[in-house]
Amino acid sequence: MLLISAIVTGLSVGSMYGLIALGYHVTYVVSNTVNFAQGSSVMLGAVLGYTFAVRQGWPLPLASAMALTLCALFGLVVERTLVRPFAERGSNGWLMATVAGGIVLDNAVLFTFGKEPRAFPSFLAQKPIELFGTGVFPLQLVIPVVGIGVAIALQVAFNRTRLGKALLAVVQNKDAARLMGIDVRFCIALSYALSTALAGLAGMLIAPLFSVHSDMGTLFGIKAFAVAILGGITSASGVMLAGLLYGVIEASVTSFAGSTYTQIVAFAVVILALAVRPNGLFGRAATKKV
Repeated sequence: MLLISAIVTGLSVGSMYGLIALGYHVTYVVSNTVNFAQGSSVMLGAVLGYTFAVRQGWPLPLASAMALTLCALFGLVVERTLVRPFAERGSNGWLMATVAGGIVLDNAVLFTFGKEPRAFPSFLAQKPIELFGTGVFPLQLVIPVVGIGVAIALQVAFNRTRLGKALLAVVQNKDAARLMGIDVRFCIALSYALSTALAGLAGMLIAPLFSVHSDMGTLFGIKAFAVAILGGITSASGVMLAGLLYGVIEASVTSFAGSTYTQIVAFAVVILALAVRPNGLFGRAATKKV
């Protein structure tokens, strides 16, 4: 029964890691940059969702839509102010700029939202149901479905829609995309909006199982980046599968060995996996044209 509980918990948390890591994937393949304020975007989604749904009493669908919209706008601000000025000059300054942006956001929320953790009530996380002899919250089953569904929808959108094909064109060759009339700047900005919206969605999904506070996203962001690298940051399906795998390993170690060893074992597995597969479990080495 302990194993079933660990698997369900691992798939739930791992799906959240996968959603956040998909954000890293989207911005990396489109612009060759990543947003290291992604963990803060997780926190922002949870805080905004809590503010609209609990404090303001809005219906959950409306509260979620507004929270995700504001997260997407935050992504646009990050791209325009913290990434584009450096990337267009060929500087890697966006690395530190996005880290600093996340710290600024965390502290701004600390001063406005408060430092006390808040519970995010959800009817899906109130009463456990029995699954193979162990009790699990319905939300723990919903999160993997949402995570995998978003990953599939993202893949379909990239391959079947006009906008998705434009993004793929930017991924393959920015200069050629410009010659074809594609607005490369818009596509990169869109990738950041989508990235932060995915992180915000992860934050709202996981908030009822944890608590909402200003620094809740820090460790999630670090783990999600490890997941992105582990899965192969250029592979959307690889990133999501790596998230599920990481979550199950983490939950299993916690259940059978105790939380003291969770981070040690989980990150040791990441290091060993990358030692064997430097491009990630599902990634491929970039082809160099001579």
